[in-house]
Amino acid sequence: MRTTKAQAFSRVFFVVWIAGIILFLSGLAEGQLNTTKKVSQKSGEVTILVTVKPDNERTRVIAERLQPTDFAVLEKKRPQEIISVTKADAEPLVLAVLIQDDLVGKVNNELDGIREFIKGLPEGSHVMTGYLTSGTIQVRQPFTADRERAAKSLRILFSSSAASPYNPYVEVIEAIDKFAGQPEGRRMILMVSDGLDASRGFRSASPSMSIDLDRAILAAQRSGVTVFTYYAPSVGLTSRSRLMMSFGQGSLLRIADETGGEAFFSGSDFVSFAPYFREMAELMNNQWLIKYRSDNTGKDFRRIEVTTDFDIHLQYPAGYSVR
Repeated sequence: MRTTKAQAFSRVFFVVWIAGIILFLSGLAEGQLNTTKKVSQKSGEVTILVTVKPDNERTRVIAERLQPTDFAVLEKKRPQEIISVTKADAEPLVLAVLIQDDLVGKVNNELDGIREFIKGLPEGSHVMTGYLTSGTIQVRQPFTADRERAAKSLRILFSSSAASPYNPYVEVIEAIDKFAGQPEGRRMILMVSDGLDASRGFRSASPSMSIDLDRAILAAQRSGVTVFTYYAPSVGLTSRSRLMMSFGQGSLLRIADETGGEAFFSGSDFVSFAPYFREMAELMNNQWLIKYRSDNTGKDFRRIEVTTDFDIHLQYPAGYSVR
């Protein structure tokens, strides 16, 4: 049947009219979603892990006597409403143990110590093990509450340049993504690495120039993950160059510091991880979970400051960005 010009025009008008209604409703729905998102941000609750770091007998006594009411939180220099403060030393952890695959063979002597650390975690902890290796992260054990199984999943390192990661921080970001769906609160990474990112040349290896180090820090802050780092040299550059060793250690220090963790290293090599585990155990016994309600909106970086009235060092994330 032939369509007249008037009928054709009517059909076009009808299609345009329907499309307009659809666009209007879509825009209205999007506006409602955005409004909800803004409200969520405005009244959003934030949980941070705070580690009290005593360094002598006087500060150890202070650490033991701290009470929930002793803490205050500032976000973007403004006091925030604290919802709860709880001592976290007996709380279960969500822990990812990440080991760089091209580290010197001496690291294999420390695997039993790492296994014992995993098995000694509080009941109910979830553990993932993985290797920072060539290509992509190799997950040996996805998150599990079976600590014995997680401990047994550790294997001997390749200790070869053929197993070198592109740079460790790309795979750290992959590991952080795997925290999705895990309980919030005491989320941690134990990263055994030389810390070096030379993927974009020697200049980018500086802790202040590594793009992927920046990305890993932001990802950890967004996900509420605290990073603890143990330095060991790789079979590559950090075994041959003091400058590269310095860059690697500086990068490990930075990711630990800006996520509220601690970096462990001594000189250009290591003798044993045992002293690191002893110090880390003391830090983990002095951890607090603080939940507060942020009064900020928008997606800019929100710098955090946690204070007490006592002269003692506190470690916590430098801040976070809203997704």
